[in-house]
Amino acid sequence: MDELSTVSTSVQYIVVKLGNERFGINISYVDNIVRMTRMTRVPEVAPYIKGVINLRGEVVPVMSTRIKMGLEPDVETNATRIIILKFEQQGFIGCIVDAVNEVVTLSTDSIEKVKDSDGDTFVQGVGKTEDGLISVLDLDALINEQI
Repeated sequence: MDELSTVSTSVQYIVVKLGNERFGINISYVDNIVRMTRMTRVPEVAPYIKGVINLRGEVVPVMSTRIKMGLEPDVETNATRIIILKFEQQGFIGCIVDAVNEVVTLSTDSIEKVKDSDGDTFVQGVGKTEDGLISVLDLDALINEQI
């Protein structure tokens, strides 16, 4: 009976690129993936908020994931996408990524937790796949205003 309790669960992640790095976004948060579109600027917001878009009648704030994570600013290409995430409390939020690569399934056993002494990382763990390592994003930390 004890063997059944050690069975790991699997979670699907959308693998996105930011620069040369690969990041995983838990697919249960993903509502939509859209091409870059014209955004309406909003005055006096955080520097990482690029504006808002109209998605099916819903006004969705869009943030630069790169700027939020302290990376160099976005360079828009044909592969650039906006990942629309849905949260219970905050509603919809768009995150700009350089490219969307694939969907992978990772078992909880294959993800090593990141040791963070400061509590200010956007990565909750690193998953191992046949193609290499994927940093699993902590979406709550990413959209949290205090960081």
